[in-house]
Amino acid sequence: MKKLLALLALLGLVSCSSSKKDDRELEEREHEEIEREYIVKDASSKIRPGWIEDPEVWAKNHSKDMKRYRFFSYETEPKVSRNIACKLAKANVKTDIAGEIATFIDQQLGSSQEGNASIDENNPEVKALREFVENTLAEKIQALIHGAAIVKTYWEKRFYQEKKGAKKDFKAYTCAVFIRMDSERLAKAVDRAAQLAAGSVDDPETKQNVKNALKNASEEFSKAKRGM
Repeated sequence: MKKLLALLALLGLVSCSSSKKDDRELEEREHEEIEREYIVKDASSKIRPGWIEDPEVWAKNHSKDMKRYRFFSYETEPKVSRNIACKLAKANVKTDIAGEIATFIDQQLGSSQEGNASIDENNPEVKALREFVENTLAEKIQALIHGAAIVKTYWEKRFYQEKKGAKKDFKAYTCAVFIRMDSERLAKAVDRAAQLAAGSVDDPETKQNVKNALKNASEEFSKAKRGM
């Protein structure tokens, strides 16, 4: 009997260690358990939502339609009022999604440079491309973001205290939003972003190399968001 119990325990450990990101539970903690340089004096709910930490995992764990939608979250830095914080969070929805896509494109190009001698980082064309992606692409992508909807909003009223590590004592508010975007529209935005990146290059050979590096951009972006 002891051997059987030991075997079952071992199998349980193996099962846990091999679980995927999507299968893990997000920890939602009461504010009193969190050690920070501030005290949460008020909030829109007693529990800090798990979707702030990882919107895709939270959505899957709460049976959201993962095939039809992709999920994002955005939380502001401390602001002087709740109204300002939440207005800023809602206004920055497109900016945040566009920034995530631009960062992904930049990472893809970086990986391609490392593994593809034909995309030479010393090539002036490639340098100009990376500058375009880093400084301009996110702004252009914002115009491609359609159908991003705010599903949930969460705010906190915080008292920052010098004795807890803050630079000074002050009161501030933060606001977070949980965002849903249609998967097909998002895929089109990612593919269009890849086209814009390739279009910023004049040299035909370099342009084709960039297109090859980003040919599955939307599919790879979706996998990255799912943690695959």
